Amino acid sequence: MGNSDTLDEGPTGDERPVGAVSGTSVSISEPANVRLGRGKLTLRRFLRNKLAVIGLIGILLLIIIATLGPYLLPWGYLDIDKKAFLKPPSAKHWLGTTQAGRDVLALTIAGMRKSLIIGFLAGTIATGLASVVGTAAAYFGGWTQRIALWVIDLLLIVPSTLIIAVMMKGGVNHDYAWVVLALLLGAFGWMITGRVMRSMTLSIRNREYVLAAKYMGLPPWKIITRHIIPNISSYMIVDLTLGVGGYILAETGLSFLGLGIQAPDTSLGTLIGEGARMATTYSWIFLTPSAILVFLVLCINAVGDGLRDALDPSSQSGGSAA
Repeated sequence: MGNSDTLDEGPTGDERPVGAVSGTSVSISEPANVRLGRGKLTLRRFLRNKLAVIGLIGILLLIIIATLGPYLLPWGYLDIDKKAFLKPPSAKHWLGTTQAGRDVLALTIAGMRKSLIIGFLAGTIATGLASVVGTAAAYFGGWTQRIALWVIDLLLIVPSTLIIAVMMKGGVNHDYAWVVLALLLGAFGWMITGRVMRSMTLSIRNREYVLAAKYMGLPPWKIITRHIIPNISSYMIVDLTLGVGGYILAETGLSFLGLGIQAPDTSLGTLIGEGARMATTYSWIFLTPSAILVFLVLCINAVGDGLRDALDPSSQSGGSAA
């Protein structure tokens, strides 16, 4: 008889395949799925939008220049070089001088800073008014909603540009003209957004978490600020971002027509208005603030579009959420 010890033996206990434990296959190569929060998902989707990232970098760069520029330049925007009237760009004045002998680079940086401040301030005021009026009108309903809609409809038919022009020409102190202009732009620019926020509030005021907060006895304004506004904050962020560009253009248009910021103060609109009369002969006065304005608004719009796509889960522009 043959030797029975020569039979092939199966794998011993020490020779089990890797990943097999008690007959159960365990994958050791796949990382565990980590659930990301909404903020991280939004940031990831935003960073995938290359145009929005470039726009954000451009805005930050302009803000840094507008903030630090006056401390680094040898000329202030109010300084006058009596030996350089309407001089082209040179080593002394990198972007040339105006008819009054003021440095164009210093004026452009100061004007950009003023336009940015006006745009952000007006956008914040408009979005704040829209959120308060729109959410309150929808939540309380009744006469509160009727009065709010009546005010919105009234302001929509009021010639706001004419009113702003008359008030700005009515002897406003030059030192505070930019504050008044920002307040007026914000006060006459929130109505459409207010209607949208009212509609959004109507769609969520009867949700379970809002009703639960109401039955728990929370005051109405706490319910609005804690449960309603956070759920429409994505729209508010996008509206604020895109609104800044619109208000910068509005300020530029009014200042271009002599109805906004006026000398000796400066803004991008003031510079463009001054340079437009000499655009074909002394082009450096007109081209520099115009190029800055176009670049700034394009960057703001790119960031606004990127935020809209990142905050909207149904949008495919930001890629998949994971």
